[in-house]
Amino acid sequence: MSTSSHSDDAEALLGKAQEAYLAHFPPTVSFERAVFFSWGCTIGDCQFCYMSTQPDSKKPTETKRSNASILAEFILAKHLGWDIGFFTGGIGVLKPDELEFLLKAIFQITNEKIWLSVGPVSKPLLQRYLPYIRGVVGSTETISPILHKKVCPSKPLAPYERMFEAAKELNLERAMTFIVGLGETKDDLPLLIEFIQKYAIHKIHIYSLIPEKGTAYEHATIPSKEEQAWWIAQLRIAFPILNIQCGIWEDRVDRVSYLLNAGANSISKFKGLKLFGTPLAGQIEEQAIRAGRKFQGTLTKFPHINWDAEVERLSLEGELKEYIKKALHNYLHQMKKNVETLKNRESAPIAAQ
Repeated sequence: MSTSSHSDDAEALLGKAQEAYLAHFPPTVSFERAVFFSWGCTIGDCQFCYMSTQPDSKKPTETKRSNASILAEFILAKHLGWDIGFFTGGIGVLKPDELEFLLKAIFQITNEKIWLSVGPVSKPLLQRYLPYIRGVVGSTETISPILHKKVCPSKPLAPYERMFEAAKELNLERAMTFIVGLGETKDDLPLLIEFIQKYAIHKIHIYSLIPEKGTAYEHATIPSKEEQAWWIAQLRIAFPILNIQCGIWEDRVDRVSYLLNAGANSISKFKGLKLFGTPLAGQIEEQAIRAGRKFQGTLTKFPHINWDAEVERLSLEGELKEYIKKALHNYLHQMKKNVETLKNRESAPIAAQ
């Protein structure tokens, strides 16, 4: 088949997907923030994951972020108008009591139930977390049985499938992750469609492989925007009301409009706090406009909020509140610095040629 024919096929596919999206959703797009509670994992052998590169000398339970930094991030996300993609971290890192404490505090901040992604969760624990969660996310990554066994040797699908069944019984929503670039082929699409149907999945996060240093995929080729868009478009057409989130990275900002036109609802994986107010952040908002979408929230405009008052209203122990304020202002300092740097760059006189 000629290059022209491939191009025509891709354009027709995206056109059909775009039509399906607009028939069921408004022309908006949100930025979703996945908030992590740790940088280590008790499994630690998924072939693509940066958590697998953590030194053996450091126990996964020692990679936890402070509660203050986690809660500060949720406060920022709320006032920046970001959606929370999910609350997540390494499997087995938090004890149920620790997780429940954080979920309760997060609910105080957001006044909304959130998605939880902490590995397979038993039905009794799901019942315990019910007041604070809207649904569970299975980090399924790939549905191809042979590929999954190779990529995630200690993270089989069966426990996630049991969690999805339990979630159904508890009227919790179900979400899953899928990484383009692990080795899945277009011939595997029916397996993915069947899985989504079987567990009545409400939402899917379609990521593009990030070749993490020190992993088996360190030298892998980054999937093209066309490859990532193909999976998004196919699922949009197959499931018109499915919530589809596309994951990007700082080196893939220029593909946002293309992925939105393929039928994605939202974007994530961008370092929203570290890169807030930078040209890359501005480019994401521009890409949304280019796709005919209204960007909800902001990655560039600094909100004027009494941040300390936001912390004080929380019914938390006084010392923790002080730590949250400190973490919050550390984040804000870097964000303000980014915004000021950009303003100074834009206002600087153009050097003589």
